[in-house]
Formats: sequence, C-alpha cells, structure tokens
Amino acid sequence: MSTVVTHVGLCVKDLERARRFYTEALGFSFASDLKPADDATGKLLGVDPPVGLTAVYLTLGTFTLELLHYDRAGNPAFRPRVMNEPGLTHLSITADDLPETLERVRELGGEVIESSNLGVAVLVRDPDGQIVELLAKRGA
Repeated sequence: MSTVVTHVGLCVKDLERARRFYTEALGFSFASDLKPADDATGKLLGVDPPVGLTAVYLTLGTFTLELLHYDRAGNPAFRPRVMNEPGLTHLSITADDLPETLERVRELGGEVIESSNLGVAVLVRDPDGQIVELLAKRGA
C-alpha cells in the first residue's frame, strides 16, 4: 500500500489577502484555483449549502497549501488555538533571510509573536491568526 500527502487546507476570511501574504511574505507560488459545485462539496466537507467555496492552491517546493474561502453567510469566527490543543497546530517554513521575512510578515498583515523569537526560530500569525513557525536557513 502506498499513500501520498497531497496538500494541507487552510480556511481564510479574505482570499486575496491570504494569497498575497503567503506568496509575497513566505515565498509560495500560485499553482491553480478551483470553484467546485456546492452539492458535492457540501457533502464532502459537511457544510450546508450554499457552500460558495473557492480553493486556491499554492506551492512551496513540493509542499502544497490549499487556501479555502467560503463566500457565504454564517461562517464561524476564527478561534485562536494553543500549541498543546489536539489537532494541527502550525506550518513550519525555512526562510532564506529571517529578518527580511519577518518584516514582510508585518507589512502584509501578519503578526510577529516577539516573545517566541529565538533568533533562529520565531512564531508568526498570518492575517487570519494561523500560526506559522519561521526557521532561519542553516548557515544564515
């Protein structure tokens, strides 16, 4: 039996803001987008129609991040999570130039969690509050 990880999905409030953040601050590249039909999508994801889903696929190396945006009323608000809460906690990305990347994070609506800054690793929040761990490139 062979299995392959295809992507990680991340729900966002503002699709263009998130796309800009992940491409311009963190170096992802746009791969494709998709607007699936509500009926099958609602059934698969457990979301009552109208679903209004747009998915944007971004890549960084061999990793794919799927940004999910639901254009509909009644979406839940973001709820900050702590690192010891069960479930996926964060993305981890190595930055060629950590100080420059932190500046771009701030410029593009993210937040640097200054208390976490170890010089070689620091946590940031994307514009929707998702935690991203940034690591300095070895030897940088």
